[in-house]
Amino acid sequence: MKNSKEKHISLDSFINKALYDKKKGYYSKKDPFGKSGDFITSPNISIMFSEMLAIWCIAFWENLGRPKKINLVELGGGNGEMIYRMIKVFEKFNKFNESCNFYMHEKSSLLKNIQKKKLFSYKIKWINSLNEIKNGPNIFLANEFFDSLPIKQFIKKKNKWFEKKIESSHPQNYKFIDTITNIKKLEKKIGINLSANQKIIEFSPLSYKYLNTISKKINIFKGGLLILDYGYFEKKMKNTLQSVYKHKFNNIFHNLGNADITYSINFYLIKNIVNKLKLKVAGLTTQGEFLTRLGILQRAEILAKNLVFSKKSDIYYRLNRLINDRQMGKIFKVMFVTTKKNRFKLGFKN
Repeated sequence: MKNSKEKHISLDSFINKALYDKKKGYYSKKDPFGKSGDFITSPNISIMFSEMLAIWCIAFWENLGRPKKINLVELGGGNGEMIYRMIKVFEKFNKFNESCNFYMHEKSSLLKNIQKKKLFSYKIKWINSLNEIKNGPNIFLANEFFDSLPIKQFIKKKNKWFEKKIESSHPQNYKFIDTITNIKKLEKKIGINLSANQKIIEFSPLSYKYLNTISKKINIFKGGLLILDYGYFEKKMKNTLQSVYKHKFNNIFHNLGNADITYSINFYLIKNIVNKLKLKVAGLTTQGEFLTRLGILQRAEILAKNLVFSKKSDIYYRLNRLINDRQMGKIFKVMFVTTKKNRFKLGFKN
């Protein structure tokens, strides 16, 4: 993978090129999902995941007063499986389905084509910018979206802050290098004290940009943002940068363009950001708790009823992957962001 002529490039620029370069980027040339890919996401484990999200969206729409028009915006979209299954549920709720404008925001041309083939019979608009969304209440869905956005890393050594960058002596020889930085400049720009009581900082400028745009739309037109991603609640940030290749951890400099590069979301930081942007976190829990409160156990019972043992076992095996603390149930977190006046709590503790 060739880089710019600069000797040192920022980590987020390196990740962006590795993942999104139009010719050699990971998401530009490879379907990453499933056994033949590098990882699997909740919508591809069980249809029950998407069904629960669909029910949550309908309930939130009712909480907003059943607006005649509402925008449902999926950030990312993967292989289109989640929105496909959600629409199947929406079709059983005519009023909501008629009210809903469907949008998908996908950066990868490859994944966008996969989505369009799967969803060709539905009225969905693919957008390159969130500014293309019509005015009106918005429900933003971000399932494993923010972890796919490039990050910067900063480390504190002897009371000085350094930014982690990449040094390249030639196109296939990379190594990390720490360069001194003025962290206060970044903090002033975003209005958040990132460095307080921290020894390491992981910050995604692109995530901040998305949250800024989303927050403005929610503040003006109402609605909310539902984030489902792997991450942690602790205030103290840590080094979570990782690469995944064929379902196994991979050296970040190996298999460039063929391996995913990702990190764990610090939900405490996201909370600080949305508070700064005049919204509130109305709910924060684990994926297992969220899906259980929405009724996924009861849904599994309905699906498994009268099935032969092998098919029944398959349903509960998939359910276990989604909600068990040792599987995805605890590693994945769910955050609901909305206006300060909204009291909607479905899926979260009251």
